[in-house]
Amino acid sequence: MTRLPSPRHVIACDRPATRFADAFLLGDGRLGATVAGGVGAETFDLNVDTLWSGGPIGLRDDAGAAHVLPALREAVAAGDHHRADELAVQLHAPGWTESYQPVGRLAWHHDPGADPGADPGAGTGEVEGYVRDLDLSRAVAGTRYSRAGVERTVEAFVAPGVSALVALAPRTGTDLPAVEFTSPHPLLLQRVEEVPGGTLLLAAGRVPATVVPNYVPSDDPVRYADDDPAADGTVARGGGFAVAALVHADGDGATARLTATVVTGFRGWRERPLADVELLARRAREQVLAAADVPAAQLRERTAAEHRRFFARVDLDLTAAPGHEQDVAVAQQVFDLGRYLLVASSRPGTQAANLQGIWNVDVRPGWSSNYTTNINATMNYWAAETTGVAELHRPLLELARDLAEAGRETARLDYGARGAVVHHNTDVWRFTRAVNGRPLWSNWPSALPWLAAHAFDHLDFGSAADDVLGQVALPVHRAAAAAALDLLVEDAATGLLLPSPSTSPENTFLLPDGSQAAVTAGSTMDRELTREVFTHYLELLERAGSAGDEDVALAAEVRAALARLAEPAVVDGVLQEWGPGLVSAEPGHRHVSHLYGVFPGTSTTRRRTPERLDAARRALEGRLSHGGGHTGWSRSWVVCLAARFGDGAAAEEHLRVLVADLMSESLLDLHPHSDWPGGAIFQIDGNFGAVAGIAETLLQGHDGALDLLPALPPAWVAGSVRGLRARGGHVVDLTWAGSALTRARVVAGRDGELAVRVHGVPVTVTTADGEPVAKGGDEDLAWTARAGAEYLVEATR
Repeated sequence: MTRLPSPRHVIACDRPATRFADAFLLGDGRLGATVAGGVGAETFDLNVDTLWSGGPIGLRDDAGAAHVLPALREAVAAGDHHRADELAVQLHAPGWTESYQPVGRLAWHHDPGADPGADPGAGTGEVEGYVRDLDLSRAVAGTRYSRAGVERTVEAFVAPGVSALVALAPRTGTDLPAVEFTSPHPLLLQRVEEVPGGTLLLAAGRVPATVVPNYVPSDDPVRYADDDPAADGTVARGGGFAVAALVHADGDGATARLTATVVTGFRGWRERPLADVELLARRAREQVLAAADVPAAQLRERTAAEHRRFFARVDLDLTAAPGHEQDVAVAQQVFDLGRYLLVASSRPGTQAANLQGIWNVDVRPGWSSNYTTNINATMNYWAAETTGVAELHRPLLELARDLAEAGRETARLDYGARGAVVHHNTDVWRFTRAVNGRPLWSNWPSALPWLAAHAFDHLDFGSAADDVLGQVALPVHRAAAAAALDLLVEDAATGLLLPSPSTSPENTFLLPDGSQAAVTAGSTMDRELTREVFTHYLELLERAGSAGDEDVALAAEVRAALARLAEPAVVDGVLQEWGPGLVSAEPGHRHVSHLYGVFPGTSTTRRRTPERLDAARRALEGRLSHGGGHTGWSRSWVVCLAARFGDGAAAEEHLRVLVADLMSESLLDLHPHSDWPGGAIFQIDGNFGAVAGIAETLLQGHDGALDLLPALPPAWVAGSVRGLRARGGHVVDLTWAGSALTRARVVAGRDGELAVRVHGVPVTVTTADGEPVAKGGDEDLAWTARAGAEYLVEATR
């Protein structure tokens, strides 16, 4: 399979997809469809954001593990890390999160005379001129080929509002093409109805009561419940789903149309799911008939308009240096695809995008296709604010809000702590405990501070939503800060405060005897997250303008702790992952958690902490020299870090490696995995991380000024970008030529001092009316701005 040259905003391939990772993805945030682009028959693998195995967790009936903490902390303080690891296992839950589930596959035989096994590239003449493509600006997937001299075009899209898959193909005769549905789950209802103008297929079943993660050996990994629904149609675990697929004629009758909808029994993370398949089938039937009543052209137009409402807020147009045309064109596609995927997988009112967005074909998907909160779930939303789609960030913020509630029991029972604690995995049921596993991944209790940072950023980038501060940002920060306080211990050697127990996500350190351990006190990431959540909590209280007794008391504790928090350790000019003396057992590890303060955090910058930034750069160089960045998401993180280091050449090279080695032909991000079919697992996080990295090369706003083109890749010699957003809510358009800024337009997001950084390019800054406000080039140019006012920054040479 080869990716073909294509117009802007289009990705095209010359063969059908034969694996999930090479397919095209459609979605409206709720309903997902994976499109293979088949000859003769098109297949659509269906998903819904709320279809997960399991059910609500309920209150625990155990006494918890808080009694273990004193001994665990004593072991850490004594340097007995093996003992600390052994004790940490006692904090583990007996099980794991549940798994995101596939609905099943629709096969639509729109060209029954074709050989579905024909290879369009074989040159046999059976199929000629084959192209499948995804229009990123219209959210439409297409397949085109000619057979027996007749050209065929098949289009598909997921229409929001009606939340339906719509597919269109030319009719080949008087009969409508057949559709079939198969599911990996047992179907409890299957029937076909003849309805006016078409044929309706209905199918319904239940997902498993529990699924053991793919990485856990098990003789019985997928377990279905055999209980009947209660009188209200609900079950404790294993909710229901129903599919309705209608084949009918569209318009003048020359076009065959498939309209499909899916409903699930999900009723909320604390509620028992419905499993009454007759009820669910009736709902699906009603929805599909209502969607089918709307002409396809109208639905297509609505789909494109709603998609563009988000996608068109930013536009990037690059001109390549000679010899770099292909790499630059693909970089632009990666930027556009990542933005497209966020619109398709996360909308207001949906669940947050998971490890694969909203797409999955496996009952036991890689890492349960859950929310991995030690990097992947947050990376999904790194670009939401910078690319101006703050509304799409809300599902993650709502997940954080729910976890701040669900994690209270975990904090109290397992840590004897106030507030809330969330570990490295969660799911639609808001699991918060340390999973059954190994301490290096399970015993990381700092997910909520990281999620809290997203709520802070949502406000810091200028969100106008009235409810975010009081209903999301403050409650989440309050819960995270309270727990973080109770996780601090005093270091006997320095008198400073460190989080304990603490790990660096999924990594271990070497002990003098050559063995490895994971649990210590004060990993660099945990130090950074603790300081950040404390600082943000105090800033949010200032924004709120008033505080109740609980916040007054908690804020006093936070201020006192902030003054005593240990800073990250630097040894021989290199930022350490843990405290001094602990060296990584895997120096090329995929996680770069100790660089959180560089990105996505903001504590380590060129202006405020230049020495620590240099130490962080050396740490990254060491990681990469040992083979780090070997997964797609990890390499995307490296692109972001290179941009924060101001190294455009490195950002360009890491982006090239990401595309060449760690993305599929349809440019989906891959996590190499030798035990997986095809040798790699699709993970969507790297797609989103790449968007963030590209945006960071063009605009940064975390270090005292709007930094214009801070890390421009050398091959991007000319170009423009419209609509990027910086902290403060400022919206920035940029144009450059000869690798230097020529013009910028800034719309101020708030009143007050505004500064730009232009890296030696002589510029003038004027109002939209031409009134000068600043001039220079070597230093930051600052002026007093008015919210909503437009300012022009223009090069004078």
